[in-house]
Parts: sequence; structure tokens; C-alpha cells
Amino acid sequence: MNGLSGRIALVTGASQGIGRACALELARNGATVALAARSLDKLESVAAEITASGGTAKAFALDVASEDSIKACAKAVVAEFGAVHILVNNAGITKDGLMLRMKRQD
Repeated sequence: MNGLSGRIALVTGASQGIGRACALELARNGATVALAARSLDKLESVAAEITASGGTAKAFALDVASEDSIKACAKAVVAEFGAVHILVNNAGITKDGLMLRMKRQD
């Protein structure tokens, strides 16, 4: 099945767990996958698994706790692939409190 052929998917937290599973499934369905997380070594392993299966993927460093890292990753993905059509915003941090009351740096 290649229903996502021609689509670019950005998956945060793609180095393991749910993010990794989402990235692999998107690739199986034909999407080109931008893999993002802090651990480039783990991301490279996921990218190798995708390319070994005939898909296309590239690893990008991302720390969702850093606004600068988020901006740099987004720019790098768009520079590499031209667009993002699908976003799986899986990476996260734990911060207690209501999101509506959180400050931007939180």
C-alpha cells in the first residue's frame, strides 16, 4: 500500500516507542519520513530500517524542551524535503500544571 506516496511526514520522538512505530507505519504506507528526537544514534537505526525496506527517511536532531532546537529542526526538514504534510507530534516533556497557564518557556 502506497497511499501516502509523495507525502512528507515529520515524527517527533521517533527514536523509540510510539514515535518509532508511527514512523515505520508511515514509511510502510509510502511516506517519506523525517525522524526527529534527541538521540541521533537511535534515529539513524530507525532510518536504516526504513531504507532497508525500500522507504525514505532521514534523522534530525530535536530537543522539544528548546525553542531554538524546534525552529532549527523545522527549518532543516523543510530545507531537505520542501514541506511537511503530516505531523506526528509524539515527543513530549512533563510539566505539571494547566497548559493554558503555562508560559512559553514551559
